[in-house]
Order: sequence, then C-alpha cells, then structure tokens
Amino acid sequence: MWIAKKYSFKGDILKNAIVTGASTGIGLEIAKVLLKNNFKVFGIARDFSKTEYSDDSFTKKELDILDTEKLLDYINKIKHENEIHMLVNNAGVGFFGPHEELNPKKISQICRINLEIPMILTNLLLRELKKNSGTIINISSVTAKIVSKHGCAAYAASKAGLSHFSNTLFEEVRKYGVKVHTIHPDITKTEFYRNANFEPNDDENSFLLAEEIAGIVKFIINAPSSVVISEIDIKPQKNMIKRKK
Repeated sequence: MWIAKKYSFKGDILKNAIVTGASTGIGLEIAKVLLKNNFKVFGIARDFSKTEYSDDSFTKKELDILDTEKLLDYINKIKHENEIHMLVNNAGVGFFGPHEELNPKKISQICRINLEIPMILTNLLLRELKKNSGTIINISSVTAKIVSKHGCAAYAASKAGLSHFSNTLFEEVRKYGVKVHTIHPDITKTEFYRNANFEPNDDENSFLLAEEIAGIVKFIINAPSSVVISEIDIKPQKNMIKRKK
C-alpha cells in the first residue's frame, strides 16, 4: 500500500496523452483509464470503424504509423495546439512461425512498428515531456526477456530493443523529471494472435485481459511522485496456450 505522498491526475488541470494502437485491445483500455484520470487522449490507429467507445476527450485519428511523413505532421499539429504530458507506445505487430518463413516486408514491419516508431515518437515529444515532467509508457512483452519456443524470434528481438531503449532513456531523462515505464505483458486475450498458429488457452487462468494491463497503467499514474516503476512483468497464473486447428 502506498504511503502518504501520492500524485493523482484526478482533479488536476486536464493533461494530454498520445496513445498508439488505441482502437482495440490494450490500447483502447489504456485510453479509457487515462480518460477517467483527467486526461485528454489523442488515440492513433489504422482503423477506428469498429471502435464503439467514444468520449468528448477522446480524439481518434486514423493513421498508418508506418507513413512516417503523415505521422510527423499529425504529431507536430498536436504539439502546436496542446501541451503533451504522456506518450503511450502501445501499437505492436507480430508474425509468428519459423524465421525462414517470414518475408522481408514482415520483418521490416515488426522492427518498424515495435521499435522504430516508438523511438521516433519519443524523439518528437521529448522536449515537451521534459518541460512538463511527463511520462512515457512503453508496452513491451515478456518475450523481450525470455527465449520463446513459439516462432517469434524477430518479434522478441524488437521488443527486447524497446525494453532496452526504455531503460537507457530513463537514465538519460530522469534528472528532468521524466518518468519512463516499461510493461511486459504475457499472452493477452486480444486479436493480436490472429496471425499466429496458437491462441490463448480456454482456461481463464492462462491468459490476461486488456483491462488488466490497463490497470497497471492506473497503478503507475497513481504511484508516489518520487517513485518510478521502471519495469513491470504481468503474467497469468498458468502457462498454457492452445494450438489453432
């Protein structure tokens, strides 16, 4: 239980957050948590057509983050009109199977979406975040820290890069009051595994829910102001998957 000094965004002046991959799954649930904690959220995703959730403080932008020029234009527009207090690098992609079965396009997408884009967005927003003693939350993966047997070497490498980038960046910016957090979720019941030959097991104790990952974000933003939860792993009780038929 946290003692005495907490910082909560509830009741404070409205703060602005950018969340990538905000149309479904973990990104959407994180957006909901931030909206309930006095944030205005700029959500970025390729497609919001199936996103029924709406809020006056939730701005949805359909954008392919691999289109770097359009991404830069949009981020610069947000910066020009708003102060930025938080960046959540949540968008991710994975193609699973033996490495020799991946093609160069898929390998490029994995590296660009999971690592390059978070680095670019951080680069664009870091001066703003320094000015506002802001927060960066990177959604990595447990595969960044373990050897997986499920054919995801390129994915694991990209997430390991993101985690190491986060840790090194924190050492660079902590003196400016910027907080950098890395969340390592295990298998989560979302559409992420639609391209894999496996999926979460039917046992509810063998997978996480997107809401549970978002709960970690709530925990982070309500931690004492003197504390940075630099890394956190979240796993289901059981280690089980199900092969698709």
